[in-house]
Amino acid sequence: RQWEQLRDLYLELGHSVEEIKPVEGLPDMVFAANGATVVDGKVFGARFRHAERTAEGPAYLRWFEERGYQDVLWPEHINEGEGDLLTVGRRILAGTGFRTDIRAHAEAQEFFGLPVTSLTLVNPRHYHLDTALAVLSDDEIMYYPDAFTPGSQAVLRALFPHAVIATAEDAAVFGLNAFSDGRHVLLPTAAEGLRAQLRARGFEPIGVEL
Repeated sequence: RQWEQLRDLYLELGHSVEEIKPVEGLPDMVFAANGATVVDGKVFGARFRHAERTAEGPAYLRWFEERGYQDVLWPEHINEGEGDLLTVGRRILAGTGFRTDIRAHAEAQEFFGLPVTSLTLVNPRHYHLDTALAVLSDDEIMYYPDAFTPGSQAVLRALFPHAVIATAEDAAVFGLNAFSDGRHVLLPTAAEGLRAQLRARGFEPIGVEL
């Protein structure tokens, strides 16, 4: 029910929604952002760390190939798709520390031809980058500093000095596991602090029950 409501909300906002048929025995396919990283029509496949999810990577790559995507790469190193690789303008922010192998960052940079900035996660509650950081526009992000090492925090401050900073409370309810189209920001309803900050920045936050 929650999945259907989220899909329908995207459609109401004018977005297209593509669906993939679920594969029996792979319940985590519902986390579709993890299935690959796509930039400029190029598809960087996902290779999952845990055995329970291993077969998801090939299933998603087949889906892309069946729809005519030709520049598709099956990666050498572990990466968990857009759970750990987030595009901000013409840069990719890449998480490591729990799931994605840091060697995959160099692999992604070589494939996409875009600069990749590595960020190290240290809080197991935030095992994927997209639980600790969300892209708002081509030059704006929001993030939870304590999810990262001091060095990664310094990099984020240098790159995004005017970022929206999440509180521990908003991070704990996965408020940063969000999607922005540059105007609307879909995020968990419980992240009340982030919703207020986003409204103050001129965005239209939309709470979603997930």
